Amino acid sequence: MDTPPFSELGLPDDLLAAIEILGYERPSPIQALSIPPALAGKDILGLSATGSGKTAAFALPALACIDVNQRYPQVLILCPTRELAVQVCEEVHRLGVKKKGLQATPVYGGAPMDRQLRALRDGAQLVVGTPGRLLDHLKRGSFDASRIRMAILDEADRMLDMGFKEEMDEILAALPKERQILFFSATMNRGVSTFIKKFGNNPELIEIEQKAMTVSTVEQAYYEVRQRSKVEVLSRILDMNPPRLGIIFCNTKRSVDECTEDLVNRGYAADRLHGDITQQMRERVLKRFREGAVELLVATDVAARGLDIDEIDIVFNYDLPTDPEDYVHRIGRTGRAGRFGRAVSFVFGKEIYRLQAIERYTRQVIKREKIPSVEQVEGRRADLIFETLKERLETGGFDTYQENIDRLLEQGHTPTDIAGALITMLRETSGREGEAIQEDREPDRPSRDDFKKGKGERPEPRPRPEGREGRDYAPREKTYERGGMRDAGAIEGGMTRLFISLGKGAGIMPKDIVGMMYREAGLPDGSLGRITLFPKHCLVDVPEGLADQAIQKTSNAKLRGKAFRMDHDRGPNQ
Repeated sequence: MDTPPFSELGLPDDLLAAIEILGYERPSPIQALSIPPALAGKDILGLSATGSGKTAAFALPALACIDVNQRYPQVLILCPTRELAVQVCEEVHRLGVKKKGLQATPVYGGAPMDRQLRALRDGAQLVVGTPGRLLDHLKRGSFDASRIRMAILDEADRMLDMGFKEEMDEILAALPKERQILFFSATMNRGVSTFIKKFGNNPELIEIEQKAMTVSTVEQAYYEVRQRSKVEVLSRILDMNPPRLGIIFCNTKRSVDECTEDLVNRGYAADRLHGDITQQMRERVLKRFREGAVELLVATDVAARGLDIDEIDIVFNYDLPTDPEDYVHRIGRTGRAGRFGRAVSFVFGKEIYRLQAIERYTRQVIKREKIPSVEQVEGRRADLIFETLKERLETGGFDTYQENIDRLLEQGHTPTDIAGALITMLRETSGREGEAIQEDREPDRPSRDDFKKGKGERPEPRPRPEGREGRDYAPREKTYERGGMRDAGAIEGGMTRLFISLGKGAGIMPKDIVGMMYREAGLPDGSLGRITLFPKHCLVDVPEGLADQAIQKTSNAKLRGKAFRMDHDRGPNQ
């Protein structure tokens, strides 16, 4: 279903500001239907699968009702497990980042009691906890339930199945009569129904229907990948089986920008789509994607709506969606019209629970795969080069280059030497250096879980990468020099092509050109077109009316510390 933006749900400005920072564009169905009645003070029964975005559906109304000037518990959230309690509390902190003075604390068994006592004594306004430990605090008198305005039961059916009915009864009975209760459950069984009748005040039913499941023509797999290694693993998968077209889904605009920039810097023809892209730019990006000029499209769910292209070979869940329904929509972009497609998801840590929720929703098993090693990627790249050479040899048509070959033979070079040099040049042109990921770098290094179990020393944190230069970019085209001629493709309407006298041989990368054009030449963000790199020069498409400005303002600039010449491109004899 199409949902209204968060700004139309009645949320206060500080929460809308936090949502903007997090990069969420539109609410999920359960959020859009739950937030307005919850803000109006109604009791709610939300029937929605785990991982449907329901945490924000109840956390946002909860945060909206809190008075940060009052130092006592005002909102109570009950969760079945300590892991979920911690996860919910982390989400509350993220959504409440602009709510100055907010204190939220998780309370669960197995954790030091003194830390929880201190947090409750300091006046936490929002308490997230498991039934057993909360009841313990209630009996101790360290948790004051007398002024709770809103109580939320997350996964009520699961708590009842785990035998927490008595604890839940006692906790809810201690709440004031004038309070609001939000029940969220994946199923509506007899136990849940009885519990709601006892404590609910004619709750409004909100049920999210399950829609179409996944199709059999899509092969689904997942990789366990840390956030910092996602681009490297993505690159290896792409290099193992280069797709004609692929979509990479991210949850936020920030993630889209960062992923696209990293891919472009590695030499992939990638571009982006999210809510900040103008309609004109969106149409231009989609046109190039359909034509194959852009091979990888990095997008958010909202930006990718209405995208109807049958030739998409693979879909990546770079960020695992919170809603299983979004997962189904995403992977439905591939495997169309009887074609075979692949869907790859990146998962790490607690996200495995969201993946399990997706498996329950789709009623399909998503298999785990091992990350390809650098050696496997290099072997596959060599195979692809061999296949390309074999196909080219079978088609023939080398008369144009016979004179050059004869000259090399006359100079004493053997056919094997010539072929080896050409293959090496081809590998250097098409290849890239991979980065180490944890699995490759230190296979015997103790994990965080090992450290918790007393095995090995605390793992050292990996140094943070240096800051990126600029946020805007244009996709690099995969082009090659043939017989001294340059083939950079047709120039789009309204654009002109500029020549820059430095290329890959000088270490120039697309981000260097992008940063110079936007920072030093003063071109508007998003105005650059195609960037084509060659060993000794590069070509960049800019709007016709801005070409002279770019040339003039960069006359004294340098790329990678080297002076260069920029001018209107006049062809291969420039």
